Amino acid sequence: MAFQMDDSRPIFVQIAERIEDDIIESRMPEESQVPSTNQFAAFYQINPATAAKGVNLLVDEGILYKKRGIGMFVAEGARRKLMEKRKEQFYEQYIVTMVKEAQKLGITVEQLTEMVRRGENGQ
Repeated sequence: MAFQMDDSRPIFVQIAERIEDDIIESRMPEESQVPSTNQFAAFYQINPATAAKGVNLLVDEGILYKKRGIGMFVAEGARRKLMEKRKEQFYEQYIVTMVKEAQKLGITVEQLTEMVRRGENGQ
């Protein structure tokens, strides 16, 4: 299955996010070995250098680490660290934007809260 690219963002960032998703959703538990960059490249049908760049982003963040001669592994505490990072991104991308738009439209905090509750119930 070919990787469905989002042309608006670099492929290596999307690869890193896919790995993050697998860690957050416990498909890649902490201290488990992750596929090699060649395996990622073959699976997503991308250049191995691109896959390596995505993996290295996570190494730089302390999410993955290398065991020399063995491969890459998910670091202890990686899931917690990623959850904190994603919550902050969610706040910045969605909450701040939503509140600013609500203010422009004259929507009160109470009305906004009610809208969120309606959304929870799929209404």
